[in-house]
Amino acid sequence: MKSPPPSDDALLAAYAAGDLAAATPLAQRHAPRVLAVALRMLNDNAEAEDVTQEAMMRLWRIAPDWQPGRAQVSTWLYRVAANLCTDRLRRRARLVPITDVDEPADPAPPAHEQLQQAQRRDALGAALMDLPARQRLAVVLRHIEELANPQIAQTMDISVDAVESLTARGRAALARALADRKEALGYE
Repeated sequence: MKSPPPSDDALLAAYAAGDLAAATPLAQRHAPRVLAVALRMLNDNAEAEDVTQEAMMRLWRIAPDWQPGRAQVSTWLYRVAANLCTDRLRRRARLVPITDVDEPADPAPPAHEQLQQAQRRDALGAALMDLPARQRLAVVLRHIEELANPQIAQTMDISVDAVESLTARGRAALARALADRKEALGYE
């Protein structure tokens, strides 16, 4: 019988003890979801990859001080990534108004279904970018990454009630922003 994979805490402890190979399974488990969150927050592949890399690097740096059971590695990574994204969004806001940023071109082939999916992603991405950062993060973590409200609350360092309020307001704002485009996006 195959033994279960080592826990995040065990892998982090092994890494801190000098087992550099323990970094690989941790990165494979968490980097893709951290990247997805960063991409939804920033709407920029290169910046999202930078945020993911920086979040993972910070995890490796704190490995010797990690206290098992105090927090989940995934929650800690989401919080770090969210903070890094927020910092980048603040810098971006000081440099260029968000309304002046052009939508990136869709590299997908021009097939009808792929085009419609790209239009849906673009519409959602643009609508998400119009939300306040905290609402955007709550909506992304809850409805795209499918995290539970208590984990989101821990990640964002807010109460579960605040998470529910942020996601409800975010969903309502998204519904209003996308309401007049339902037919054009193929939702009828």
